Amino acid sequence: MGFSLANFVVNQFWMSSMFSGCVVGLANGVSAGWANTGSGLAQLVMPLIFTAISHFNVPSFTAWRLAFIVPSMFQALTAILVLTYGQDLPSGNYKEFKKTRNSSKEGDDNFLQVLFNGLKNYRGWILALTYGYSFGVELTIDNIIAQYFYDRFNVNIQVAGTIAATFGLANWFSRPMGGVVSDAMGRRFGMRGRLWGLWVVQTVAGLLCVSLGRVNSLWSSIVVMCVFSVFVQAASGLTFGVVPFVSKRSLGVISGMTGSGGTVGAVVTQTLLFSGSEFSKQTSISLMGLMMIICTLPLTFIYFPQWGGMFCAPSLDPNSAAYQYHLLQ
Repeated sequence: MGFSLANFVVNQFWMSSMFSGCVVGLANGVSAGWANTGSGLAQLVMPLIFTAISHFNVPSFTAWRLAFIVPSMFQALTAILVLTYGQDLPSGNYKEFKKTRNSSKEGDDNFLQVLFNGLKNYRGWILALTYGYSFGVELTIDNIIAQYFYDRFNVNIQVAGTIAATFGLANWFSRPMGGVVSDAMGRRFGMRGRLWGLWVVQTVAGLLCVSLGRVNSLWSSIVVMCVFSVFVQAASGLTFGVVPFVSKRSLGVISGMTGSGGTVGAVVTQTLLFSGSEFSKQTSISLMGLMMIICTLPLTFIYFPQWGGMFCAPSLDPNSAAYQYHLLQ
């Protein structure tokens, strides 16, 4: 599972390397959104595979394990396709690129320099926190939503699974839509637009999450969940519309920090709110929405000298050497 999640970070780094800044939000949104759609698809397909295997008088203990052969085959096939047809950059692979480029300071950076350059960048930590309460909340909902509808509204397990699947399947369009919004705001307002777009969308997602725990009817809960899924997943796409601009030298490190923030956020949230009996599930969902709203506020502290922040204009002249220096950091 760790390798699978690490693959996500590699994917986002690859998209950020292959596509220019004006469309990188869309590229990251489509690649990650269509990947996350697999979580919803798995909610539908894996039980069917399990049932089909069980028809051959295979014990359920064994049938579930055999069912995992199917997704593992898809993973292996995808790896082969990437290895065969993929390339590192639009101009070719890193190996050829290093042979032809002129040596530069950036090229002389060793692994530790790249690592520490990323780790000391406070913007990466803020985005990791933000992503922990967008994608991290999405992971948490994926884990608890079927049981939530089953327990609270007394629907049967198949219906609960179908409702849960719609949450993940929304990634097919919602996360790419977040990337589109990020790119559009970037073209219109620069970095300030990308940051404001992320803050607004994730805050609305938090309010919808609070509402999801407060509504008391089945159909109202389904409607709120569907709208919530669009906003929380779009917020993830907006986050990775900002990530490629944080550090050119340490893009992979920043992508890894942000991506791991999503997983850590899910673990922390489930441990605090869903692992005991102190709160009901509906109360925990509402509290999770409040955490989303609060953990999005640090975005106001992100500031780029060359591009500005949510409330401040850039402080550097585009023609200055300092401006070019910050572009390469």
